[in-house]
Amino acid sequence: MSIGLSSRDWLSRFKPLRAPLPVAERLHACLGGLLGLLLTAFGMRACLGSFEHVPLLIAPLGASTVLVFGVPASPLAQPYSVVAGNVVAALVGVTTARAVPDPYVAGALAVAVTIALTSWLGCLHPPAGAVALTAVIGGPAITAEGYRFALVPVALSSLLLVAAGIAFNNLARRSYPHVPALPTSLHRTADAPPEFRVGFAPEDIDAALARLGTPLDVEREDLLALFRHVEQEAHRRLRAEITCGQIMSRDLVTITPEDSSDLALARLRDHALRILPVVDAEGRVVGAIDMATVAAMPQRPVRELPSIYFEQARESTPISQLFPLLSRGHAREALIVDARGRLHGIVTQTDLLAVVGRASRL
Repeated sequence: MSIGLSSRDWLSRFKPLRAPLPVAERLHACLGGLLGLLLTAFGMRACLGSFEHVPLLIAPLGASTVLVFGVPASPLAQPYSVVAGNVVAALVGVTTARAVPDPYVAGALAVAVTIALTSWLGCLHPPAGAVALTAVIGGPAITAEGYRFALVPVALSSLLLVAAGIAFNNLARRSYPHVPALPTSLHRTADAPPEFRVGFAPEDIDAALARLGTPLDVEREDLLALFRHVEQEAHRRLRAEITCGQIMSRDLVTITPEDSSDLALARLRDHALRILPVVDAEGRVVGAIDMATVAAMPQRPVRELPSIYFEQARESTPISQLFPLLSRGHAREALIVDARGRLHGIVTQTDLLAVVGRASRL
């Protein structure tokens, strides 16, 4: 590979990789950030008035706002992460500033300890690093507050921001605090829907994440929900691409109402058929007969024989719609007809199983 091509490949890694956000999501993020931070500021002023000597808002809260309203599904933006992460960071920052005289060393140490503690406590929150650094280099007003800085403004402003986030995101029909939207059982039990009881399992996601070895900004349950929905859409798309017209038998053996039951019996035996469609002179389906019916009523016109139950479908019908029709026990075949009821083909349970079997090998 040439050096030029290698350089382009290396530079391409810096391109944005995230899928583009819908316009509605961008508007929600902007409007939510505006209202959320305004409500937090006015809430702080209402609670504290003008008696405080520390800022009612600190810069790291802006980063928390981006997470709460920009990516409310992120585990880094959840209420526990915002409040606990910021408070832990403030406590770490104050402690480090008192223990280490050099502000540069104290700042770096405070951020490092914050990462370690919040990771261990399950409240990792990126703006918390800025909170810890603010506690160290924020100036005399913040230094004079000591550990009270963790309460005012950090804890109080974080709580107000989270409250605004819960109100706005839920009004905008966004999940916050986020709950993964897993496909659920129709019976409202903990079991997955039947179509999801085979394939990958939650343990497979754990193994894949362990093999990947890189932390992802997404919860395991969100990955499970995403893969379930992807699997559902893939099944729907693949099944929809295969229609009855693609797999149906077209070289048909039929009988007319004027023919005899003896002829019907011979055709059933000669072609090893389970049912025989009955069609009129124009090819329209008027019924169906089987071996048992014909054998029980010999030497009779077909029109006098009772029709057995059968299903009908169109050539454009996706085969996914035949599975429930042919699994009820009433019929094993579907007669494929046009808008005028003329017979064009037959799809059997065996045809469906053959298609599914082939698809599983692809």
